[in-house]
Amino acid sequence: MLRRMKISCWVMFTGVLLAAIPVIAEEPAKAQPTGKRAPEPQSAPQTQPVGLSPLESKYLANLRLVTEGLPRAGEGYFSPDGKSIIYQAFPIGYPFYQIYLQKLDEKTPRLISTGRGRTTCSYFSPDGKTLLFASSHSDPEIAETEKKARAEAAQGGRRRYQWDFDPHMDLYTVNLDGTGMKRLTDTPGYDAEGSYSSDGKQIVFTSSRDGDPDLYIMNADGTGVRQLTNSKGYDGGPFFSPDQKWVIFRSDRDKEHMLQLFAISVDGKTEVQLTKNLDQVNWCPYFHPTGKYLIWAGADYSKGPATAKFHLFTMELSYPDGMLKGGEVTQITDSDVTDILPVFSPDGKKLMWTSTRSADKSSQLWIADWLREVKP
Repeated sequence: MLRRMKISCWVMFTGVLLAAIPVIAEEPAKAQPTGKRAPEPQSAPQTQPVGLSPLESKYLANLRLVTEGLPRAGEGYFSPDGKSIIYQAFPIGYPFYQIYLQKLDEKTPRLISTGRGRTTCSYFSPDGKTLLFASSHSDPEIAETEKKARAEAAQGGRRRYQWDFDPHMDLYTVNLDGTGMKRLTDTPGYDAEGSYSSDGKQIVFTSSRDGDPDLYIMNADGTGVRQLTNSKGYDGGPFFSPDQKWVIFRSDRDKEHMLQLFAISVDGKTEVQLTKNLDQVNWCPYFHPTGKYLIWAGADYSKGPATAKFHLFTMELSYPDGMLKGGEVTQITDSDVTDILPVFSPDGKKLMWTSTRSADKSSQLWIADWLREVKP
């Protein structure tokens, strides 16, 4: 049997967000036509930014809120032109996250997923014409699944969010206007956490089709699936390097739940471990467009999850004789908030991440100028 997954793309085990599922007393929202705007929130919480600390101000500037009006939002990614973002958010009146598209200079989310089922891990195709995401809306028992989730939420929810390896989770693509949805995977087991290669020809993703969550690569149309990793434990959150020669990912193969960072060559022949501190959880690595360094979120779990705080770090990368090698590590954030899932803009001059910097401590998307690439 598959073990329950304690990690999702942006909501992680042992309370990364340290928040229970909100109580939802009303009936679930009806499935909305894809491509339509999400309903206006009944009452949008007022959020104010937590100012940048002295350490953070060395690397970040012009901090601002990107999402608001939805209870929680996160794991956002930029469009190739840097003008729009796609992300997942917890809708008002429905027990599962959905996928939303939004112009970066506006705060009006537009629903892209079907409005039903669990969704996660959205991404833009490099040509900017297609959106990739994972969804369980094909669940034949979706009404019962929703009913159980509503009942649990009405009772106060679970103390900490646990993401299941939903066997009905599959990868889909859809046009920017919400039309032309296409199912890419149809194999029993969890298929999610997908992202494109820079040329748009391949997708790397996580699948439990062999009974254990491993990485796979397939053509952008869903054909030619091949397994990339085959180690006991969870391998997930993969991204191609800018030159398409490597894939970075997270894994708890050394110790269950204690995620570490790895890289593997696209042909699967060479694997490199980038972190190995089993008192620290390291996850959500993401390449800078130059390929010279990566960024990720890490937290010290040596005293348990209650005191663990996730901050952002960078790691220098080099490629001696074609090998990927990790180097100097720099801490980027240190505020008393949760900072996770950082991503760079296509030009590498901005950083967007999920943070609890709002007054109500809800997870929302934030963006700042990335001074390393802005300063002369």
